Amino acid sequence: MSGGIIDPTKSRSTVTAAGTDASRPEQLRDLRVGLLENGKRNAAQVLDAVGHVLAERHGTGPLVPLIKKQFAMPLPDDLVDELLAGCDVVVIGVGDCGSCSASAVADGIRLEQAGLPAAVICTDAFETTSQAMAELKGDQAYPFILTEHPIANLTGEQIAQRAGGLAERVAERLLVGRPASEAA
Repeated sequence: MSGGIIDPTKSRSTVTAAGTDASRPEQLRDLRVGLLENGKRNAAQVLDAVGHVLAERHGTGPLVPLIKKQFAMPLPDDLVDELLAGCDVVVIGVGDCGSCSASAVADGIRLEQAGLPAAVICTDAFETTSQAMAELKGDQAYPFILTEHPIANLTGEQIAQRAGGLAERVAERLLVGRPASEAA
């Protein structure tokens, strides 16, 4: 019996220009904010809290929560199309394991290259894995946002506190582009 090896860095869409950020909006007011969660424990809660802080502080438009069903695999083309059609910017997270952190960074790079500003949140325990994927995708300077590990065991109150610090770094990434990457 022979089996194949799955390469989580490949998808049907090809990556073309490394190190290219999508055009940035001048402000987040009234923009549709995609919240792309990976199904990991507390990921949806963290992204929802970050989204609500962005709405409160920056007057964003609707929050568009979406789930990536296979957190270790590249974004499927139909989900990329849905994000491009339904969102003006997207927040991806939370990468809190090796494969999901690497995949989140690859997804952020892919969305940027497709023209959608993205902010990727990963935990500091997987900075090396996240950086390795950025380099593998040809964008070693890709600025993912780090937060303290772990996420899965946070209480609602701790999530709210974490979201307050993350939201401004997410806004900076979505509006400015390249500068971001200290732990919150």
